[in-house]
Amino acid sequence: MAGRQRQFDTEVTLVPDDADAIAAECPAVELSAPMASKKLSVRWDSENTNTKVFGVSPEGFRIRNIAVESGRRFGPEEDRARSRVAVVGPTVVRNLFGGIDPVGLRIRIGRVPFEVIGVTKPKGVDLNGLDQDDLVFVPLRTAMRRLLNVTHLEAIYVRTHRAGLLEVAEEQIRHLLRRRHRLRAKPDDFTIQNQAVLLRTERETARSVTLLIGSVAGISLLVGGIGILAVMLISVRERTREIGLRRSIGASRGDIRTQFLLESGLLAGVGGFFGVLLGVTAALAASGLGHWETSVSWPVAAAALGFSFIVGVVFGSYPAVRAARLEPVEALRH
Repeated sequence: MAGRQRQFDTEVTLVPDDADAIAAECPAVELSAPMASKKLSVRWDSENTNTKVFGVSPEGFRIRNIAVESGRRFGPEEDRARSRVAVVGPTVVRNLFGGIDPVGLRIRIGRVPFEVIGVTKPKGVDLNGLDQDDLVFVPLRTAMRRLLNVTHLEAIYVRTHRAGLLEVAEEQIRHLLRRRHRLRAKPDDFTIQNQAVLLRTERETARSVTLLIGSVAGISLLVGGIGILAVMLISVRERTREIGLRRSIGASRGDIRTQFLLESGLLAGVGGFFGVLLGVTAALAASGLGHWETSVSWPVAAAALGFSFIVGVVFGSYPAVRAARLEPVEALRH
């Protein structure tokens, strides 16, 4: 602020023993994984990049659903031995190694050499726009002793036995940490983020956005339907002689009605096709430019095409009925 870097107080009361106590004394908790991180320079040969280095326990891979695409993950023995091994993300592999498989190669994190033992599977960009593949994972004790030189943790990841126990686990963890930190009447020196609350907030936001988009789409359909109605009414007026000629040579009222219904449905269907094509193209272009993963639901796209045809048939019903009711003699005289 005002040209100076902002400074924050750092709480140093969260320690690895707290993570062990949470796993042992909180019945709702299945796994806990302590974590410490920092953005550091990572080098290999002449290549250099700055990335987030996470010191985690082996349970952290399970809690955060981090799978390994090649190589392996480090285990409890390597964590206890403070081994200098690392698991890197695909973005780090691309920035440092290009197309080379890094498993078995040695990199330097800061000034400390590490052996790459695994590469994680791609996870893409999260909702905040952060690259989840631009990460390096090392054993927690190694990071705390050799890289960060700290005795406290940044966070503890926790997984419950089932989703319904998240709020119960939150209360158990809060009570345990307050007792271990001897806070008594003092405020919490930690923050608990319950993923159920975050998911609930995201669902409410998504619901609001869906309602907004649905409202805009409904108005667009109404305007488009009125446009089809106007076009078909003008078509009936301009093709009155054609309708009379068809009726005079044997076409029934149903034939005329079916003809105009199909024309209005085809008109709306062609518009829907180009709308879906434009939407898919824009989504793929945004994915390519922003490096986001895009999932196109083809059944929904097909349903949109079918719904466009139905809208055309519905709004074309009145012009079709009006055309079918024309008398052949009056239509030919017109």
